[in-house]
Amino acid sequence: MRCVIARFPFDLTKSGVLESMKGVTPEPVTGESVIIGRRHYPAKQVGQVVTRQDRRDFSTGEVLRAMTQLGFTCRPRPAAASAPPVDPYGPASATLGAPLSA
Repeated sequence: MRCVIARFPFDLTKSGVLESMKGVTPEPVTGESVIIGRRHYPAKQVGQVVTRQDRRDFSTGEVLRAMTQLGFTCRPRPAAASAPPVDPYGPASATLGAPLSA
């Protein structure tokens, strides 16, 4: 299948991508990812290995679009865990105690 990544056309096949990624250790996933085999790879790592281009030359969206068209499962960026709202005065008032009534 013909894909355009970083303004360059590539003829990619699913078996070609599988062969290119064979033996490549996945980096930690912090953003969008592509599942190849049983491994989760960051989209930028897949793009770099498959196209042999620098990661700054293409976007994650281009890689995800190409990999989806080839039939790979792509995952969105993991949702950030929401922290409970922090009361800046809570620890101080706990340390100082309740105000005295006059």
